[in-house]
Amino acid sequence: MTKIRSGVTAWLARRYLARTQKKGFDLSRMPFLPESTLMPLRRHGLDPVADLSEVRQKSPVSILPVPLASNVWLVTGYDEVKEVLGKAKAFSSDYTNLVGNAGADAGKNPGGLGFADPPDHTRLRRLLTPEFTMRRLNRLTPRIHEIVEDRLAEMERLGRSGEPVDIVHTFALPIPSLVICELLGVPYEDRADFERLSAARFDLFGGANASFGAISESLAYFQEIVKKERKNPGDGLLGQIVRDHGDTVTDDELAGLADGVLTGGFETTASMLALGALVLLRDPDHFAALKDGDDAADRYVEELLRYLTVVQVAFPRFAREEVEIGGVRMAQGDVVLCSLSGADRDGKLGPDMERFDPDRKVPSHLAFGYGIHRCVGAELARMELRAAYPALVRRFPNMRLAVPEQELAFRKLSIVYGVESLPVRLHG
Repeated sequence: MTKIRSGVTAWLARRYLARTQKKGFDLSRMPFLPESTLMPLRRHGLDPVADLSEVRQKSPVSILPVPLASNVWLVTGYDEVKEVLGKAKAFSSDYTNLVGNAGADAGKNPGGLGFADPPDHTRLRRLLTPEFTMRRLNRLTPRIHEIVEDRLAEMERLGRSGEPVDIVHTFALPIPSLVICELLGVPYEDRADFERLSAARFDLFGGANASFGAISESLAYFQEIVKKERKNPGDGLLGQIVRDHGDTVTDDELAGLADGVLTGGFETTASMLALGALVLLRDPDHFAALKDGDDAADRYVEELLRYLTVVQVAFPRFAREEVEIGGVRMAQGDVVLCSLSGADRDGKLGPDMERFDPDRKVPSHLAFGYGIHRCVGAELARMELRAAYPALVRRFPNMRLAVPEQELAFRKLSIVYGVESLPVRLHG
């Protein structure tokens, strides 16, 4: 792997700095950042590093040591994160805060809904929302179960050799990839590109250039798909929006929306499927409990979402005005990073939040975000998880890890946390 050149804070800092530089930004201007700035993206196994909890206990709103004129704040408390994410008028998510006016002139939003403010965000989200109602999503239920069963059969086939089977590549990646193809109405044979581009954009281990390159390539791909849908609208989400809204939505906007669906619906669900399976494999009682029916699946899925919170930080926010969060005053223009993984482990939610407990009752978690930018595909993700976990357990009730857990390779620096591979023996 390449040497770590930058973390999320370095990326944000450079982009933010660019707004005040007439000659643009230079990625080499800030070659070093203190280790503490990368802390929100680091974990020890499945758990956020202890430093994150210590920072939250000391103060749920703290300064990251970034050499900028404006402050970069890290928000780690549950209540405080909800407050920031819920104040869309006080905090901007507009991507031009990152790329400057050049990005605005290009007319292409690389973050879709996640990097848009009202009224653009409101208009674009209204295009997607009807496609993510339970009535519309229920039509995908038979196909989701079919995809899950197909992947289980493939695992069974591979397991006949007696060699370990990798859950990541045979189960966790293909399921959301195929579901996204079904939802968007794009060719199944393109799913390999989906997997590559989606993983690359979140992996900051290779630096910001690789992430932006993956976004650009993805947008170019969807531009071509949109052109085809304009000529002959299909049965998927893109074709439906073209039929319903015609030229009132531009090709750039449609490509951005499709890219946003890929961003929010593929890598996150794939990581949840793999890491959730690992959590279940740790405890035979938990593993067996999922055979009991839908009620158990609902409880386990919600606690897995909270416990894992694979999207570690929310899209950055930029203070539009002076605002107070958690007793701390932020100035106009300050950058705010919300640690979702830290907030979902906050002791304010209940006792022993560092432990996985499907029987606990807590307020709603923040795994899907909060406020106007809450993940529009949250219910689709839940449908996939509720279908996949019980089916996996019922098909392979004696499945066990093929290697000690400490030998597993987890992502080093990634906005979406995950495991590189998860080898198992299907029959103990």
